Amino acid sequence: MQGGSTRFSELANELAAVGRLFYARGWALGTSGNFSAVTSREPLRLAITASGVDKGLLAAEHILEIDGAAQAVAGAGRPSAETLLHLSVVRLRGAGAVLHTHSIWSNIVSGAGGGGVALEGHEMLKGLDGVATHEHREWLPVIDNSQDMPRLAQAVEQALRAHPQAHGFLLRRHGLYTWGRDLAEAKRHVEILEYLLEVTGRTAEDCYGHRKHT
Repeated sequence: MQGGSTRFSELANELAAVGRLFYARGWALGTSGNFSAVTSREPLRLAITASGVDKGLLAAEHILEIDGAAQAVAGAGRPSAETLLHLSVVRLRGAGAVLHTHSIWSNIVSGAGGGGVALEGHEMLKGLDGVATHEHREWLPVIDNSQDMPRLAQAVEQALRAHPQAHGFLLRRHGLYTWGRDLAEAKRHVEILEYLLEVTGRTAEDCYGHRKHT
C-alpha cells in the first residue's frame, strides 16, 4: 500500500525525525518506542510507526497510516503492537500526536511501586500545556504492563478518565506515554516529562545512597 496524502507524507517525515532524535537521547533505543500523529479526524486516520524498526534508522517509509479500527490503509509493514493505546489517547484526549518512549528513568521510576508518580515543585513543569507555575502537581498514573493489548487499552482508558488533568502515564517497567495537540507539543511534553522523571529517579537514588551509608 502507498500513502497518497500530502498530510500523511509530511507527518511521516516529521515522525521519523522525532524517532531518530529520541534514539539519540537514549529514550527509544533499538526497536523500542512508537510514535503517531493524526492525519484525519473524519474519518479517523493516524500516521504511526511500523513494528520492529530500529528507531536510530527510522525513515518515512517506516511510517504507516491506520484507520480507527487499527487497520493499515497505507504504507508497508505492521502497525506498532501498541496501536490500540494510541487510538485510546487520541479519542479520549483529542490528541493530535501521541509519543511513547522507553527511557531508563521512566523504567526505574515506574517500577518503584504505587499507582502513580507525583512531579511537583519544579520550574520545568511550566513546559506542560496549561501549567503556569512550578507549584503545579503533575500526577502520572502508573499502569501495570500487559501483552494483552485490548486489556491494556481498557486499563489506559480507565486511567485517563480517572485523571483527566494528566499529561501522560507510565506503563510499569516499560515507558512513558504523552501527547499534545500537535507533534511539536507532544515532543515538548516528552522532553519535559523525561527531564522530570530523571530528576525524580536521581533524587530517590541519592536519598537511598545517603540512607545506606549513614
